Amino acid sequence: MHLSQVIPEVDTHTHTVLSGHAWSTLSENCSAAKVLWMKGLCLTEHAPGIEGGAPSFIPHSQRMLPDVIDGIRVYKGIEVNILDHQNHLDISSQHLMLCEFVIASIHSHMFSERAMYNANTDTYLHMLQNPHIDILGHADDPSVPCDFEALVSEACKQGKLLELNNNSTTAHRPGSLPSLKRYILCCKEHRQRVCVASDAHFHTMVGNMGPLMTLLEELEFPPELIVNLTKERFEAYLRERSARIVQFAAKSGGVN
Repeated sequence: MHLSQVIPEVDTHTHTVLSGHAWSTLSENCSAAKVLWMKGLCLTEHAPGIEGGAPSFIPHSQRMLPDVIDGIRVYKGIEVNILDHQNHLDISSQHLMLCEFVIASIHSHMFSERAMYNANTDTYLHMLQNPHIDILGHADDPSVPCDFEALVSEACKQGKLLELNNNSTTAHRPGSLPSLKRYILCCKEHRQRVCVASDAHFHTMVGNMGPLMTLLEELEFPPELIVNLTKERFEAYLRERSARIVQFAAKSGGVN
């Protein structure tokens, strides 16, 4: 398989105007995905910790949306903000429970202690232990340094995913390419499952992961580790997710 020629069937990281600094609507994003013969996208709005982001109750409101828009399966989710090294988030667990897919991210411009390598690592590890969080967003960002080996080890232990973000190949996240390569090779070495994502903030970005896919081909990354390469494989992960959350609820007596 030539990954450089492949468009993943599901884009796991997309934003609409509700994120406050994106420019397209959900309908526009779905239409763009349809043109590329994709099958799904994750609606992962920025949470309110980002200036102008969606309100904290957005997972509740997303339930009013249809599951399929213009032939594209829309998985309702959120990109929750990690607010500090005390592991505070800007979305409550009660609202995270309503999501189909949850990204947890540190955004360097709003994280004053981002240079703290050990603390960043510990915080990411804590996020991977949260049953409602599926994946870490752009954790390769060199402005928020962390221990990739530790992240991969914990993600594997928890059955979680790690994100490879196409914006790390662009000027949007300057200086990220060497870090991204190390992150990819670490995932490859330990056979850690990943999602490739556009992090789209405009409809023309949906499914547009050419530079990232080319890099993965150059680094001989195993296609079978890319969970969102096919809709079938992504939905198999979502079934794992559901079982995990049921198991957590049973162990905690239904208290989240």
